[in-house]
Amino acid sequence: MLFLSRADVEARLDLDALIAALAPAMVDLSSGAASSPARVVAQVPGANGFLGAMPGFVPSNGVLMAKLVTLFPHNTDLPTHQAVIVAFDPETGEPTAVLDGTAITAIRTGAGSALSARLLSDPDASVLAILGTGVQARSHARAVCRVRPITEIRIAGRDPAKARAVADELADLAATVRPVGSYADALAGAHIACATTHSDEPVVRREWLAPGTHVTSVGFNAAGREVDDATVAEALVVVESRAAALAPQPGGATDLLDPLAAGLITSDLPELGEIISGARPGRTDPDQITLYKSVGVAVQDAAAVGLVLQNVDV
Repeated sequence: MLFLSRADVEARLDLDALIAALAPAMVDLSSGAASSPARVVAQVPGANGFLGAMPGFVPSNGVLMAKLVTLFPHNTDLPTHQAVIVAFDPETGEPTAVLDGTAITAIRTGAGSALSARLLSDPDASVLAILGTGVQARSHARAVCRVRPITEIRIAGRDPAKARAVADELADLAATVRPVGSYADALAGAHIACATTHSDEPVVRREWLAPGTHVTSVGFNAAGREVDDATVAEALVVVESRAAALAPQPGGATDLLDPLAAGLITSDLPELGEIISGARPGRTDPDQITLYKSVGVAVQDAAAVGLVLQNVDV
């Protein structure tokens, strides 16, 4: 059996290849070809965290795997999301590899948002707002720059020192990267906005968004929201999976469950795979705000696992 560390995974997972590989995986999911059962969660109330199990099979790349992932939002010296992934032979069920899932989770989440930006944002989008200062802030900045001609990146977070640190780390990108004073400052005139926080108050508000902004939201907080009602109600809202996004807490997205309960949206939300396949339209009005709300699905991990294993010398 192979054992692949975080460094092993990062060395073998090409970001451009992953963004491309996610597209057929999402089509498999939306068409029903993939098997991706609902996440099973064990709560840890005292630590305000949980352990989730995410099995999946993607026929387009022949990957059968299961991820065990923890979410402990208050971690500071450790990532909030940590994971291991086990890959299995889809013909025999034999375990074949154990992979660090923390790196895969970070990279595939940003790649999923980049895929949504490729599908839904202005092709000439050049100004990117990054909301948050954690692992996903970095992942999203690097991923979105692969699909759009980004020339300016604004970093906003609760801690100005952390925002400066993120900007410094991203200085190698072919864009001007700078910290800004507030979420509103970051969003003013931005073409793409990536919300990557654990905020319990919306960091994306409709009055801060320019016409045609594409918003991605990957943050989770059972007690709050990243995106306000007005944005959700007005936007073309796209999800990975309706079943996953609208599942009861803690699996689903409060950003969507609350507006759904209030009658602001319906449950018939288009899925990313449906837009890729042409089964559902994407954005038809260039001034329309679009929102990709991600909760994470196993087929994305499977797409990443397939690429890593392809690049292993055995």
